[in-house]
Amino acid sequence: MALRTLDNLGSLAGKRVIVRCDLNVPLRDGVITDDGRVRASLPTLNALINQGARLVVCSHLGRPGGEPNAAYSLAPVAQRLSELLGKPVAFARDTVGESAHDAVSSLEDGDIAVIENLRFNAGETAKDESERRAFAGQLAELGDALVSDGFGVVHRKQASVYDLAELLPSAAGLLIAKELEVLDRLTETPERPYTVVLGGSKVSDKLGVIEHLLPRVDRLLIGGGMMFTFLAAKGHKVGSSLLEEDQLETVKGYIASAEDRGVEIVLPVDAVVASAFAADADHEVAPADALEATAFGASGLGLDIGPRTADEFAARIRDSRTVFWN
Repeated sequence: MALRTLDNLGSLAGKRVIVRCDLNVPLRDGVITDDGRVRASLPTLNALINQGARLVVCSHLGRPGGEPNAAYSLAPVAQRLSELLGKPVAFARDTVGESAHDAVSSLEDGDIAVIENLRFNAGETAKDESERRAFAGQLAELGDALVSDGFGVVHRKQASVYDLAELLPSAAGLLIAKELEVLDRLTETPERPYTVVLGGSKVSDKLGVIEHLLPRVDRLLIGGGMMFTFLAAKGHKVGSSLLEEDQLETVKGYIASAEDRGVEIVLPVDAVVASAFAADADHEVAPADALEATAFGASGLGLDIGPRTADEFAARIRDSRTVFWN
């Protein structure tokens, strides 16, 4: 099936277009420390503004637990968008309430409003389909069409991503199209050596990625929280580190498959181990095959790769012609 793009939506002049972005930026004391994801949304937003659409931008930010939390407000994002676009950006203090409806109803052609963090509403990530669909229905009242441009969330069955696309005419934004073009090159015609860097907290979130890439790559570098499940699959003790025991056999299968295919899986040789998951926690660097040989013993919590591993990963990346960092 061909990707539906902005052209498939026809003329959007005067139409209310909900743009589902990924504006999940890092914040410190309410200040954006990296606006890369905001900048990545600009081509799609500008294309729609130039068409005379009335933009309703929505996104998640962090994990506020389904209720309002000022620490995760999108207000700083709306302000930054205004600065980057060089025009006013309205901000709604809720997702589908009075403030959102007022902001949307006040839009003129080419105007833009940002509604508050979608995850302030439990329906956004609800496992219950009826609850999720109800929230999507409320979102649908704010727009005439949906443009999906949050590449980091398009795989998730969430109200603004999955259900809303079934309620409104929908298409992919320019960022999605660009990412898919790059992915096509990475999976079909990569220059070699081809190295994939995998991180994140859980192996289970990366199953599809690993299965798809194993036949295509030369080496996999494994870091992040998922590295501890790989280390455990190799027979190492990992203390209180994040461990998906139900994925151990799957990971062992990946390791065996990689060996059969001549794919090198590069696991960490050391790791940062701490007393707790906190910025000010006591911590040590330990060999990856002796994570419990620290002052914390079996209660030590592995956090991520250590300095020796960082150096080794960097050398492998420098030696590559294609690098895919997931």
